[in-house]
Amino acid sequence: MTTIAVTGASGQLGRLALAALAARGLAPVALARSPGKLAGLGLEVRAFDYTAPDVAALAGVEVLVLISSSDFNDRAGQHARVIRAAQAAGVGRVIYTSILKGDASPMLLAQDHIATEAALKASGLTCTILRNGWYLENLTGSIGPALAHGAVIGAAGEGRFSAAARADFAEAIAVTAATGGHEDAVYELAGDSAFSMAEFAAELGRQTGKPMRYDSLPEASYAEILIGFGLPEGFARVLADSDAWAAKGALQDDSGTLSRLIGRPTTPAAEAIAQALAAL
Repeated sequence: MTTIAVTGASGQLGRLALAALAARGLAPVALARSPGKLAGLGLEVRAFDYTAPDVAALAGVEVLVLISSSDFNDRAGQHARVIRAAQAAGVGRVIYTSILKGDASPMLLAQDHIATEAALKASGLTCTILRNGWYLENLTGSIGPALAHGAVIGAAGEGRFSAAARADFAEAIAVTAATGGHEDAVYELAGDSAFSMAEFAAELGRQTGKPMRYDSLPEASYAEILIGFGLPEGFARVLADSDAWAAKGALQDDSGTLSRLIGRPTTPAAEAIAQALAAL
């Protein structure tokens, strides 16, 4: 049986990837900076830090799922260190979670992914690039404040989001890790149905029975509001930049690649909204 390891295994996408692999009868190795967070899963857990990856932790790993770091201080540098460790350990294939449209994306958020894709190409490792679109959870996470103020806010104008749930993207990880034919493949992954934020707000209003609108703000104003909410300035400006580019189509994709890859439709926005409301 192929030995599959998942980095960032204690994170939101990492945990879902572990579950999706386990559902296929596989026992992936979980790599995490804090192994204790994964106690009780019944899986082999190894300590693994993106800032100083231990080559020994990758011993015997044939397929390494490199989930992009959530630390925005030096993501590209962290990923490069993991790639070098994978080379040293003799890993057979790396699966990397990149961003929709990859090296063609103009978003600030894409720059670390562009650098990582280039590093993977230069490494000589066999790779599978999963260019993930926007997570529905990025949007449903703001439902609480939206309900409190009667408005969803952003800077996306009439731009459309081809968003899918993290679980959908996690299933794509499991499929490409557990099956063959994905060597040196690049997949543009996005939700089946694109929607504007005005449509998202309208659906939220429909489900709650409360009037709900979408207020599209200038990019700089939106960034300042996010900073006021307590987000670090750099991250707030990255999010505002992403919205501004979404207004120009950067997060829309109608290829249907994700649903074909996982063998089912992606999660609709209405379902994600319902789940988020139930969790409030």
